[in-house]
Amino acid sequence: MALSLAISPCPNDTFVFDALVHGRVPGAPPVEVTYADVDVTNTAAERGAFDLVKVSYAALPWLLDDYHLLPCGGALGRGCGPLVLTRGDQDDPGDQGDPVGRVGRAGRSDLTGATVAVPGDRTTAYLLFRLWSADRPPARIEVVPFHEIMPGVAAGRYDAGLVIHEARFTYPRHGLTALVDLGEWWEGDTGLPIPLGAILARKGAVDPVEAAGWIRESVRQAWADPEVSREYVLAHAQEMEPDVVDRHIALYVNEFTADLGDAGFAAVEALLGRATDAGLVPPTSGP
Repeated sequence: MALSLAISPCPNDTFVFDALVHGRVPGAPPVEVTYADVDVTNTAAERGAFDLVKVSYAALPWLLDDYHLLPCGGALGRGCGPLVLTRGDQDDPGDQGDPVGRVGRAGRSDLTGATVAVPGDRTTAYLLFRLWSADRPPARIEVVPFHEIMPGVAAGRYDAGLVIHEARFTYPRHGLTALVDLGEWWEGDTGLPIPLGAILARKGAVDPVEAAGWIRESVRQAWADPEVSREYVLAHAQEMEPDVVDRHIALYVNEFTADLGDAGFAAVEALLGRATDAGLVPPTSGP
Protein backbone atom coordinates (compact mmCIF):
# COMPACT_ATOMS: atom_id res chain seq x y z
CA MET A 1 0.00 0.00 0.00
CA ALA A 2 1.11 3.54 -0.73
CA LEU A 3 2.10 5.83 2.11
CA SER A 4 0.21 9.12 2.25
CA LEU A 5 2.50 12.11 2.75
CA ALA A 6 1.60 15.78 3.14
CA ILE A 7 4.30 18.43 2.82
CA SER A 8 4.44 22.03 1.69
CA PRO A 9 5.54 22.95 -1.84
CA CYS A 10 8.39 24.99 -0.31
CA PRO A 11 11.93 24.19 -1.51
CA ASN A 12 13.11 22.80 1.81
CA ASP A 13 10.36 20.15 1.86
CA THR A 14 10.63 19.13 -1.77
CA PHE A 15 14.44 19.00 -1.49
CA VAL A 16 14.29 16.80 1.63
CA PHE A 17 11.61 14.41 0.38
CA ASP A 18 12.59 14.15 -3.31
CA ALA A 19 14.22 10.71 -3.05
CA LEU A 20 11.43 9.28 -0.90
CA VAL A 21 8.68 10.66 -3.15
CA HIS A 22 10.35 9.34 -6.31
CA GLY A 23 11.04 5.81 -5.08
CA ARG A 24 14.80 6.09 -4.63
CA VAL A 25 14.89 5.10 -0.94
CA PRO A 26 15.56 1.36 -0.59
CA GLY A 27 12.88 -0.47 1.37
CA ALA A 28 10.46 2.46 1.51
CA PRO A 29 6.89 1.99 0.25
CA PRO A 30 5.41 3.98 -2.65
CA VAL A 31 4.35 7.48 -1.62
CA GLU A 32 1.27 9.50 -2.56
CA VAL A 33 1.96 13.19 -1.97
CA THR A 34 -0.34 16.06 -1.09
CA TYR A 35 1.13 19.57 -1.23
CA ALA A 36 -0.40 22.13 1.11
CA ASP A 37 0.56 25.07 3.29
CA VAL A 38 1.23 24.20 6.90
CA ASP A 39 -1.93 25.82 8.23
CA VAL A 40 -3.87 23.36 6.04
CA THR A 41 -1.86 20.33 7.15
CA ASN A 42 -2.21 21.33 10.81
CA THR A 43 -5.97 20.99 10.45
CA ALA A 44 -5.84 17.87 8.27
CA ALA A 45 -3.59 16.10 10.77
CA GLU A 46 -6.26 16.49 13.45
CA ARG A 47 -8.49 14.34 11.25
CA GLY A 48 -5.75 11.72 10.82
CA ALA A 49 -5.69 12.44 7.11
CA PHE A 50 -2.08 11.42 6.39
CA ASP A 51 0.43 8.75 7.39
CA LEU A 52 3.36 11.21 7.34
CA VAL A 53 2.68 14.92 7.63
CA LYS A 54 4.54 18.21 7.99
CA VAL A 55 2.95 20.38 10.68
CA SER A 56 3.84 23.33 12.87
CA TYR A 57 5.54 22.55 16.17
CA ALA A 58 2.92 24.82 17.69
CA ALA A 59 0.22 22.32 16.67
CA LEU A 60 1.78 19.37 18.53
CA PRO A 61 -0.38 19.66 21.68
CA TRP A 62 -3.42 18.77 19.56
CA LEU A 63 -1.70 15.95 17.63
CA LEU A 64 0.62 13.89 19.81
CA ASP A 65 -2.12 11.53 20.99
CA ASP A 66 -2.37 10.25 17.43
CA TYR A 67 1.09 10.88 15.99
CA HIS A 68 4.75 10.23 16.76
CA LEU A 69 7.14 13.16 16.42
CA LEU A 70 9.99 12.10 14.14
CA PRO A 71 13.53 13.28 14.93
CA CYS A 72 14.29 14.33 11.35
CA GLY A 73 12.93 15.88 8.17
CA GLY A 74 11.49 19.06 9.65
CA ALA A 75 12.51 22.70 9.84
CA LEU A 76 14.44 23.87 12.88
CA GLY A 77 17.53 26.01 13.05
CA ARG A 78 19.18 29.33 13.78
CA GLY A 79 18.76 32.58 11.90
CA CYS A 80 15.58 31.31 10.24
CA GLY A 81 12.79 32.74 12.37
CA PRO A 82 9.58 34.51 11.31
CA LEU A 83 9.62 38.27 10.74
CA VAL A 84 7.09 40.94 11.70
CA LEU A 85 6.97 43.39 8.80
CA THR A 86 5.64 46.93 8.56
CA ARG A 87 5.73 49.65 5.96
CA GLY A 88 8.89 51.71 6.38
CA ASP A 89 10.59 54.70 4.81
CA GLN A 90 13.01 53.16 2.34
CA ASP A 91 14.84 56.47 2.00
CA ASP A 92 15.91 56.33 5.63
CA PRO A 93 19.72 55.97 5.55
CA GLY A 94 19.54 54.16 8.87
CA ASP A 95 18.08 51.16 7.09
CA GLN A 96 20.92 50.73 4.61
CA GLY A 97 22.93 47.55 4.99
CA ASP A 98 20.74 46.18 7.78
CA PRO A 99 17.87 44.21 6.22
CA VAL A 100 16.49 42.90 9.51
CA GLY A 101 15.76 44.63 12.78
CA ARG A 102 15.39 48.33 11.97
CA VAL A 103 12.29 50.47 11.55
CA GLY A 104 12.35 53.40 9.14
CA ARG A 105 11.00 56.85 10.02
CA ALA A 106 7.60 55.93 8.60
CA GLY A 107 7.56 52.51 10.30
CA ARG A 108 5.94 51.53 13.58
CA SER A 109 7.87 51.08 16.79
CA ASP A 110 5.25 48.74 18.32
CA LEU A 111 1.92 47.11 17.46
CA THR A 112 -0.40 48.75 19.96
CA GLY A 113 -3.74 49.26 18.22
CA ALA A 114 -2.52 47.54 15.04
CA THR A 115 -4.15 45.01 12.74
CA VAL A 116 -1.69 42.18 12.03
CA ALA A 117 -1.97 39.59 9.26
CA VAL A 118 -0.74 36.10 10.23
CA PRO A 119 -0.42 32.90 8.14
CA GLY A 120 -2.36 30.59 10.48
CA ASP A 121 -3.62 30.50 14.05
CA ARG A 122 -1.74 27.30 14.99
CA THR A 123 1.51 28.06 13.23
CA THR A 124 4.76 28.28 15.15
CA ALA A 125 5.20 31.77 13.75
CA TYR A 126 1.97 32.95 15.37
CA LEU A 127 2.75 31.20 18.65
CA LEU A 128 6.13 32.95 18.80
CA PHE A 129 4.42 36.22 17.93
CA ARG A 130 1.95 35.78 20.80
CA LEU A 131 4.76 35.07 23.24
CA TRP A 132 6.74 38.08 22.02
CA SER A 133 3.79 40.49 22.03
CA ALA A 134 2.18 39.31 25.29
CA ASP A 135 2.81 42.65 27.02
CA ARG A 136 1.81 44.76 24.01
CA PRO A 137 -0.70 42.79 21.93
CA PRO A 138 -2.14 44.21 18.71
CA ALA A 139 -5.76 45.22 18.51
CA ARG A 140 -6.72 42.70 15.83
CA ILE A 141 -5.39 39.55 14.17
CA GLU A 142 -6.43 38.40 10.70
CA VAL A 143 -5.54 34.95 9.31
CA VAL A 144 -4.49 35.54 5.72
CA PRO A 145 -3.08 33.24 3.00
CA PHE A 146 0.68 33.56 3.16
CA HIS A 147 1.09 34.96 -0.37
CA GLU A 148 -1.32 37.82 0.43
CA ILE A 149 0.44 39.10 3.56
CA MET A 150 3.26 41.22 2.14
CA PRO A 151 1.14 42.82 -0.62
CA GLY A 152 -1.56 43.52 1.99
CA VAL A 153 0.86 45.28 4.33
CA ALA A 154 2.37 47.24 1.44
CA ALA A 155 -1.11 48.35 0.34
CA GLY A 156 -2.09 49.42 3.86
CA ARG A 157 -4.76 46.76 4.40
CA TYR A 158 -2.83 45.60 7.48
CA ASP A 159 -0.55 47.56 9.78
CA ALA A 160 1.87 44.65 10.03
CA GLY A 161 2.33 41.12 8.74
CA LEU A 162 3.88 37.98 10.14
CA VAL A 163 5.88 36.17 7.45
CA ILE A 164 7.97 33.03 7.10
CA HIS A 165 10.12 31.13 4.59
CA GLU A 166 11.32 32.95 1.48
CA ALA A 167 9.82 36.24 2.64
CA ARG A 168 13.03 36.69 4.63
CA PHE A 169 14.78 37.27 1.29
CA THR A 170 12.10 39.13 -0.67
CA TYR A 171 10.30 41.54 1.68
CA PRO A 172 12.36 44.65 0.71
CA ARG A 173 10.88 44.37 -2.81
CA HIS A 174 7.51 45.23 -1.26
CA GLY A 175 8.88 48.34 0.45
CA LEU A 176 8.62 46.72 3.87
CA THR A 177 10.77 46.87 6.98
CA ALA A 178 11.33 44.24 9.69
CA LEU A 179 10.03 45.39 13.05
CA VAL A 180 11.38 42.25 14.72
CA ASP A 181 13.04 38.98 13.80
CA LEU A 182 11.29 36.51 16.10
CA GLY A 183 14.07 33.98 15.57
CA GLU A 184 16.66 36.41 16.89
CA TRP A 185 14.36 37.23 19.80
CA TRP A 186 13.85 33.54 20.61
CA GLU A 187 17.52 32.64 20.30
CA GLY A 188 18.60 35.62 22.39
CA ASP A 189 16.09 34.78 25.10
CA THR A 190 16.61 31.02 25.24
CA GLY A 191 19.95 30.27 23.56
CA LEU A 192 18.13 27.55 21.62
CA PRO A 193 17.41 27.05 17.92
CA ILE A 194 13.95 27.92 16.69
CA PRO A 195 11.52 25.02 16.05
CA LEU A 196 9.33 25.71 13.03
CA GLY A 197 8.00 22.63 11.22
CA ALA A 198 7.80 19.03 12.45
CA ILE A 199 7.34 15.70 10.67
CA LEU A 200 4.80 13.36 12.30
CA ALA A 201 4.06 9.67 11.72
CA ARG A 202 0.51 8.48 12.36
CA LYS A 203 0.34 5.87 15.11
CA GLY A 204 -0.74 2.44 13.85
CA ALA A 205 -0.12 3.40 10.22
CA VAL A 206 3.66 3.65 9.94
CA ASP A 207 6.54 2.57 12.15
CA PRO A 208 8.29 5.74 13.36
CA VAL A 209 11.75 4.17 13.40
CA GLU A 210 11.38 2.94 9.82
CA ALA A 211 9.95 6.29 8.72
CA ALA A 212 12.86 8.17 10.29
CA GLY A 213 15.25 5.89 8.44
CA TRP A 214 13.56 6.56 5.10
CA ILE A 215 13.62 10.32 5.63
CA ARG A 216 17.25 10.38 6.73
CA GLU A 217 18.21 8.44 3.59
CA SER A 218 16.21 10.89 1.49
CA VAL A 219 18.06 13.81 3.13
CA ARG A 220 21.41 12.07 2.61
CA GLN A 221 20.71 11.65 -1.10
CA ALA A 222 19.57 15.26 -1.43
CA TRP A 223 22.81 16.54 0.05
CA ALA A 224 24.96 14.08 -1.90
CA ASP A 225 23.70 15.29 -5.30
CA PRO A 226 21.49 18.41 -5.13
CA GLU A 227 21.06 18.53 -8.91
CA VAL A 228 18.98 15.34 -8.87
CA SER A 229 16.13 17.13 -7.08
CA ARG A 230 16.52 20.45 -8.92
CA GLU A 231 13.74 20.07 -11.48
CA TYR A 232 11.29 18.77 -8.85
CA VAL A 233 12.10 21.57 -6.40
CA LEU A 234 11.77 24.34 -8.99
CA ALA A 235 8.51 22.91 -10.32
CA HIS A 236 6.89 23.46 -6.92
CA ALA A 237 8.67 26.69 -5.95
CA GLN A 238 5.77 28.97 -6.93
CA GLU A 239 7.70 31.24 -9.28
CA MET A 240 10.55 31.65 -6.80
CA GLU A 241 13.82 32.69 -8.46
CA PRO A 242 16.53 29.98 -8.46
CA ASP A 243 18.78 32.13 -6.25
CA VAL A 244 16.04 32.49 -3.64
CA VAL A 245 15.39 28.73 -3.86
CA ASP A 246 19.05 28.02 -3.14
CA ARG A 247 19.15 30.42 -0.18
CA HIS A 248 15.91 28.95 1.15
CA ILE A 249 17.30 25.40 1.10
CA ALA A 250 20.63 26.45 2.58
CA LEU A 251 18.87 28.13 5.51
CA TYR A 252 16.14 25.61 6.33
CA VAL A 253 17.84 22.29 5.50
CA ASN A 254 20.57 21.96 8.10
CA GLU A 255 22.00 19.68 10.79
CA PHE A 256 18.63 19.55 12.58
CA THR A 257 16.96 18.23 9.42
CA ALA A 258 19.02 15.05 9.72
CA ASP A 259 18.64 14.79 13.50
CA LEU A 260 16.97 17.07 16.04
CA GLY A 261 19.46 16.01 18.70
CA ASP A 262 19.42 17.24 22.28
CA ALA A 263 19.32 20.92 21.30
CA GLY A 264 16.42 20.39 18.93
CA PHE A 265 14.29 18.50 21.43
CA ALA A 266 15.16 21.08 24.12
CA ALA A 267 13.94 23.83 21.79
CA VAL A 268 10.62 22.05 21.23
CA GLU A 269 10.13 21.48 24.95
CA ALA A 270 10.96 25.12 25.70
CA LEU A 271 8.50 26.42 23.09
CA LEU A 272 5.62 24.24 24.23
CA GLY A 273 6.47 24.73 27.91
CA ARG A 274 6.42 28.51 27.62
CA ALA A 275 3.24 28.43 25.58
CA THR A 276 1.54 26.16 28.13
CA ASP A 277 2.62 28.39 31.00
CA ALA A 278 1.15 31.37 29.15
CA GLY A 279 -2.15 29.53 28.61
CA LEU A 280 -1.74 29.54 24.82
CA VAL A 281 -1.74 25.77 24.23
CA PRO A 282 -2.95 22.77 26.23
CA PRO A 283 -0.30 20.86 28.20
CA THR A 284 1.50 17.93 26.63
CA SER A 285 3.55 15.08 28.04
CA GLY A 286 6.50 16.25 25.92
CA PRO A 287 7.55 15.60 22.34
